[in-house]
Amino acid sequence: MTPERLTEDLFGAVRYIEALIAERDGGAVGYAIFHPTYSTFRGRPGLYLEDIYVSEDARGTGAGVRLLAEVAAIARRRGCHQVSWSVLDWNRPAIDFYERLGARPTAGGWSAYSVSGDALAMLADRIETP
Repeated sequence: MTPERLTEDLFGAVRYIEALIAERDGGAVGYAIFHPTYSTFRGRPGLYLEDIYVSEDARGTGAGVRLLAEVAAIARRRGCHQVSWSVLDWNRPAIDFYERLGARPTAGGWSAYSVSGDALAMLADRIETP
């Protein structure tokens, strides 16, 4: 990640992400980065919270709640059926924070998967060499 890459993804011709900034006394103390998703099961859009961060000195001030609440409000205004995100299973403070706000683990047997790096390149190359 570089500042230039982030700027391009936020403000470029194709905007891949959106961001909210939490400020205190004129300085940034946190952010939330999110992007749209779509559910073919529900036939409705959603938002995916890619990252949320509040600086240690601003934790407990309500900045994180405000950021997450604003993402939820944006989702509601856009007719989204949900806001979803991932959390590391060992990050108990984050899990407790989310659960205090009413979030629950995704049910139904879903597991997160991704493909990146060399595996992404090899998969993409299959289109050229079946």
